[in-house]
Amino acid sequence: VQLQASGGGSVQSGSSLRLSCTTSGFPLEDYAVGWFRQFPGKEREVVACINNDRAIFYEDSVKGRFAISRDSAKSTLYLQMDSLKPEDTAVYFCAAERVIYYSNSHNSCPPRWGYNSWGQGTLVTVSS
Repeated sequence: VQLQASGGGSVQSGSSLRLSCTTSGFPLEDYAVGWFRQFPGKEREVVACINNDRAIFYEDSVKGRFAISRDSAKSTLYLQMDSLKPEDTAVYFCAAERVIYYSNSHNSCPPRWGYNSWGQGTLVTVSS
């Protein structure tokens, strides 16, 4: 299982970016996948996910602005980020796992420990 994130960059507040996570070695459609971000000095936190049952969840601060999707034919996971804010500045990571069991699976993303496969981070910087 391999993942490689890309698409980060430096943009102005209000701009859009689309992050991509190219994958190999597993059937993307059959895996739980997610995007995380990490602020300096902080723990990695979930941004959005697609669970094993295809349910999609978002962290509250990105709801209505970010959209997670995947193209199984291209083996690629995406994170469309619109209306970016300076507080979105972070390193973004993609993650995947075959099956994740956790509580509250009906209304939230899996915790960070649920994923064993990670891409390298891609830096997103949003200036005001």
